[in-house]
Amino acid sequence: MTEKTRYSDAELEEFKELILEKLKEAQEDLDLLKGSLSHSDDHGTDDTGRSFNMMEDGSDTLSREEVAQLAARQEKFIANLQNALVRIENKTYGICRVTGKLIQKERLRLVPHATLSIEAKNSQS
Repeated sequence: MTEKTRYSDAELEEFKELILEKLKEAQEDLDLLKGSLSHSDDHGTDDTGRSFNMMEDGSDTLSREEVAQLAARQEKFIANLQNALVRIENKTYGICRVTGKLIQKERLRLVPHATLSIEAKNSQS
């Protein structure tokens, strides 16, 4: 029996549906993060005492930086998912970019934007 070199169109369609669902969730999460950065859902400390405001400013800056980092990470995740959709269209999805072999379905279900097989990922460490 010859080894499969790519996933079938039906399998690619299954992965596409999974990725589109994850993309939708990721975009919703990003929108929430951006909303908290823009203070559109702010319940600020404008009506509290000055000393409390000063303490809040420091922690507010830190949490805004953390939220900005989370938003940047989420944007990268979305870009990776969109790239996976391009690979599906090109019928190159699920092929390890190091070994050229198919990435296991179980791995792709957990990390649908993966471009490395477990074997290649472990050899990088």
